[in-house]
Amino acid sequence: MKEECGVVGVLMHKADAQAKPASLQIYYALYALQHRGQESTGITVKNGDKLKSIKGMGLVPEVYSKDELLKLEGRLGVGHVRYSTTGDSNIVNCQPLMVNYKNGNLAIAHNGNLVNGEELRDELESEGRIFITSSDTEVIAHLLVKALLIHDPLESIKAVMSMLKGSYSLAIMIDDRLFAVRDPLGFKPLCVGEIDGGYVVASESVAIDTLNGKLTRDVKAGEVVEITENGFEGHQMLTEKNCAHCVFEYIYFARPDSIIDGQLVYKVREQIGRELAKEHPVNADIVSPVPDSGITSAIGYSDESGINYREGLMKNRYIGRTFILPGQEMRETAVRLKMNTIAENLKDRKVIILDDSIVRGTTSRRIIEMVRNAGAKEVHARIGSPAIIAPCYMGIDMATREELIAAQKPLDYVKNAITADSLGYLSIEGLIKSIGIDRKELCLGCLTERYPIKIVGEECSR
Repeated sequence: MKEECGVVGVLMHKADAQAKPASLQIYYALYALQHRGQESTGITVKNGDKLKSIKGMGLVPEVYSKDELLKLEGRLGVGHVRYSTTGDSNIVNCQPLMVNYKNGNLAIAHNGNLVNGEELRDELESEGRIFITSSDTEVIAHLLVKALLIHDPLESIKAVMSMLKGSYSLAIMIDDRLFAVRDPLGFKPLCVGEIDGGYVVASESVAIDTLNGKLTRDVKAGEVVEITENGFEGHQMLTEKNCAHCVFEYIYFARPDSIIDGQLVYKVREQIGRELAKEHPVNADIVSPVPDSGITSAIGYSDESGINYREGLMKNRYIGRTFILPGQEMRETAVRLKMNTIAENLKDRKVIILDDSIVRGTTSRRIIEMVRNAGAKEVHARIGSPAIIAPCYMGIDMATREELIAAQKPLDYVKNAITADSLGYLSIEGLIKSIGIDRKELCLGCLTERYPIKIVGEECSR
């Protein structure tokens, strides 16, 4: 699976903007959200009547320089880190998306995926509107500009929200106003907080922590929060009977030190390990995680089972972006480049390898083979999510149904395919218990084939 996107919006008080420009605050916040997207990044700041921007392909420290950031003067801005779920991976699709229109200008940073994005694009193109990018974000921008020619910003955002189907958490800058917008099912996380000299909206609370700020609260599903000099003003625009928070934010995507919808991700992952130990016990010598997302769950498994925790795999934390390399031998090298074994911890031991998920199965097989080659007597795979049996339509780039190994094959086949001595997935009930949120408030579509919104050819759970 690939990460999604991260959004940031910052408003500094007028008195503090000179000493603490919004651009620097956004830069540090995006650095904290780098795990959510490594393809491209951008920062857009309001300067007088104009928008100024820096965008580029690559990681946050690769794209920005101190001198360039300091030239982005202004107290108001939005930022973005991107992994493409719709739209090509190129500079044209790099966000924030800026638009100059008849009455002013706007900039949008978007995390999510519109189920009806193509349908809305076709309608807009039929009206003669021209698209520059291939991303959903431009669809939202066109709709918003149309509405802004008639309504004020809040009414315009509400009108656009009523037309969108799918997942979207947005940081929007309209003229001199900053808005945080979350879809009515709350698929993607979004929160607001207070920092020294101003306010911030971000995909995860770790961005607020990085700015030495204080998390105020999550943006509610279907809510628009306007950030002003005086703080946060919430407007509940749309309401659904239940939410549909993405379970993979807790399993994999979010940083473990983030608090999402009231739940500390670290605590959830630790409980996932405990539930796995109860559901799938095994006689073994050590519990070893696949870093990094498997670490906390492996600690929970170790605590619950009494089996020693030992790191058998070490991640290369400086690899940055990786690319699909041609040929089987080169792909094997790419796996070793990302991860190496600590043979002394593995040799002659029965090892539990704890990972967050299995998608196609190829990476799991290569990791288990590495552990065996390091001398492990047995390798037992324990997975901190239920089997993924269906694709995601809400903004996670995981695989097609045909590529998902658990969607096509029974458990024994998957076990043999990844060369494990045994295989245990966390149950859906165990996952829900670990997250601590009512089942009705979670999106489990990729695990159950029942989606919270209507998708052509799929079953709807509502």
